[in-house]
Amino acid sequence: MAANKKVLFIAFLTVFLDLIGFGVIIPIQPFYAEMIGASPTLVTMLGASYSFMQFLFAPFWGRLSDRVGRRPIILIGISTSIVGYTIFGFAESLLVLFASRLLTGFGNANIGAAQAIIADVTDEESRAKGMGIIGAAFGLGFIFGPALGGALGQVSPTAPAFGAAALGVVNLILAYFLLPETNVDKGQAHSAHKPGLSISGLKNASKRLNVLPILVITLLTILAFALMEQIVGLYIESAWLQDTALNKPSILKESAKITSIFLVAVGITATIVQGGLIGRLSKRYGERRLCQAGVIILCVSMFLTPVMVDSKSWILLLLNGAMLALGMGLFNPSTTAFISKCVPKRDQGGTLGLNQSMASLGRVIGPVLSGPLFEIGKKLPFYVGGLIFVAAAFIALQLKPAQDPVE
Repeated sequence: MAANKKVLFIAFLTVFLDLIGFGVIIPIQPFYAEMIGASPTLVTMLGASYSFMQFLFAPFWGRLSDRVGRRPIILIGISTSIVGYTIFGFAESLLVLFASRLLTGFGNANIGAAQAIIADVTDEESRAKGMGIIGAAFGLGFIFGPALGGALGQVSPTAPAFGAAALGVVNLILAYFLLPETNVDKGQAHSAHKPGLSISGLKNASKRLNVLPILVITLLTILAFALMEQIVGLYIESAWLQDTALNKPSILKESAKITSIFLVAVGITATIVQGGLIGRLSKRYGERRLCQAGVIILCVSMFLTPVMVDSKSWILLLLNGAMLALGMGLFNPSTTAFISKCVPKRDQGGTLGLNQSMASLGRVIGPVLSGPLFEIGKKLPFYVGGLIFVAAAFIALQLKPAQDPVE
């Protein structure tokens, strides 16, 4: 048990540092792209490029971790993201900026392997709490990452990227020396399952109870959330600052600061829910009900987002951020824990990678839609996102209780 707790802590630390690096970039990325000459559509496409690589390679890394082990996949991913962040810092054109996000997305697509580490060292009773540790790492990453990114962004537009690369180096050193191999069954994954996303992989997953509906729910939920996530900074800028006497560089800095504070509020709530409450909630209500509750809360808060921003009230803005985080804090760990209970242990890495790939596909489609929708009507991304959440909630309410999977 003590050894397992040590592994959980190391996995938490690895994901935490990784997500700080990711969070550092978020507050400044849309405004830095604007400075280079990107339209709102290209700004959101930049976010989509990162997620596109995760969509393509999350199941590849997950399935490969079933075969060769979790540790090498984690180390390769961290190393690749360091290079991507460094390129971002030197980028002076949109082409190079896109190349850096593609490379970083490829490296950070290994989150399925990190989730599989949790599945390796937890039993079914403690699985949701274990996945909550990953969720807490995400939450803390979104507290310290945007806060650090907002501060570094006041120094220069490229400082956050170099800060993210430096954190990656620290993460690589710690993971190399501290992260053990947890996959004792490596090499025993089904030979019929090829690494990566494929029609056959989806067909095999769909044979398991609840797996296909969960994949669809994940796709829709993350897609809807990404509609908001990639455009909320530009919406805050238009609602709060465009009518001020500030010049363009000052508006960009102030927008990055407001956006980072909003994201910090999201991160604090997500950390409380996923790090401190999800274990007790899952024991009382079960992962299926928490998944359903999370989607419904996200639906309500999405419709409220433009109302809260238009109020120009810090209190309402932060409360809405906390509500969004509550929904995601319930949805993410409960969904990953629930789907891991629906497949045999030897297929958990691949299935979790497939689920992560659906999330990444949502992060591709969401930004691709949000930019054009924003240019048509600035509130449109939020209302379309709310309707997508309605569809996800309907499917979630049809989920069946988990059963022991047949090997």
